[in-house]
Amino acid sequence: MSDCCVNPGIPTRATHIAIIGSGAAAMACALKAVERGARVTLIERGTIGGTCVNVGCVPSKIFIRAAHIAHLRRESPYDAGLSAAPPRVDRAALLAQQRARVEELRQAKYEGILEANPMIEVLRGEACFRDALTLIVKLADGGERAVAFDRCLIATGARAAIPPIPGLAQTPWWTSTQALESDAIPARLAVIGASVVAVELAQAYARLGSRVTMLARTTLLSGEDPAIGETLTAAFRAEGIEVRQHTQASQVAHDNGEFVLTTNHGTLRADRLLVATGRLPYTSGLMLDAAGVKADGKGAIVIDDHLRTSAAHIYAAGDCADQPQFVYVAAAAGTRAAINMTGGEATLDLTAMPAVIFTDPQVASVGLSETEAHRQGIETDSRSLGLDNVPRALANFDTRGFIKLVAEADTGRLLGVQAVAPEAGELIQTAALALKANMTVQDLADMLFPYLTMVEGLKLCAQTFARDVKQLSCCAG
Repeated sequence: MSDCCVNPGIPTRATHIAIIGSGAAAMACALKAVERGARVTLIERGTIGGTCVNVGCVPSKIFIRAAHIAHLRRESPYDAGLSAAPPRVDRAALLAQQRARVEELRQAKYEGILEANPMIEVLRGEACFRDALTLIVKLADGGERAVAFDRCLIATGARAAIPPIPGLAQTPWWTSTQALESDAIPARLAVIGASVVAVELAQAYARLGSRVTMLARTTLLSGEDPAIGETLTAAFRAEGIEVRQHTQASQVAHDNGEFVLTTNHGTLRADRLLVATGRLPYTSGLMLDAAGVKADGKGAIVIDDHLRTSAAHIYAAGDCADQPQFVYVAAAAGTRAAINMTGGEATLDLTAMPAVIFTDPQVASVGLSETEAHRQGIETDSRSLGLDNVPRALANFDTRGFIKLVAEADTGRLLGVQAVAPEAGELIQTAALALKANMTVQDLADMLFPYLTMVEGLKLCAQTFARDVKQLSCCAG
């Protein structure tokens, strides 16, 4: 962007980099910066490690996996020959296991690394800008400290967005953090939201014993290809999750331990309420204006493809910036920011960025959907393959879902892949590599894939551009 600065020259002494935050972007930046000869002051106002390890990716995937195991013990495609029995769910024991693994990873991957690195000073406190070259840190143990820097990375992450529903603020509603830390499974759970966090936690709670009702303003995962939301909705309803589409709460009350939600489709009562309507950048209170750092209307810091902000010497990465909110994007951005702050010119290319939603079946995507391609003026040719055509799915007796390939009409060049399938996250990286290599669907169709794997579905879907795969033998090349 035109108003972002050009990376200034490197000082002759060791470059001093101040980093606000201690999550994936911050840690990746700190380690790379030290590797390139800088010294770092890392400022954290809360728990070291940020969202992912503490209250996001790690605890949520542990929780979701436990729920998946509970579901398989209760019900599977092999129940005729392997008798199933409802498990006894001890949420307190599961929570202790979850917390122990979180603490282990936080110590091994964050706290221990920081403690062992003499070139990284950790300040506990809350930072804000005094000017474009100085931070003021309100120290956790009292007092203030001015931190002058040569370069600065803002990596403060994001927080839960709170919808302006009348009455909500006066109730003990949950964010995802409270939902993952609860030591009990409520009998009835209402979920406001229909995106990633909402669908993942709704299904997990249902599988651990809650009667779950979801309120979707439009449909589940409305930002994705429509077939994705339709497939996931059908899977949820088959498990007993009530999905109320085009439904919004106009009032929330809490009385005698019960939530009462007034909606445009009647009243809903629940024991707990999870609000998962997205996340907003955590940038308020940083005094960005004092440093000349520009943010968009939602508070996301505006950066260029080199992670530079509108202010000289200041960079941003992760969920607080205007980039996709994925931990691996944050880490990659932090590394590149460090390179650029120490004299390099690294960019972050997101054209082959894979994304996974950890429901069952999983949702995975990379590249462009048909809608996105058309928005860019690209003519497309697309094919969808139901999993009833994939031998691995047939052998698993689980054919829920599909694989879709989006190609450029004239050339056959692969533009994007969307998949709804058990373990879709394990196949999407192959699609990402194909996309990165500018492969055509014919290239993909001609490749050797191991038989009876889910990833073979990519080859089969690619073959449908030229033939009817129903007429092929099991492992026809």
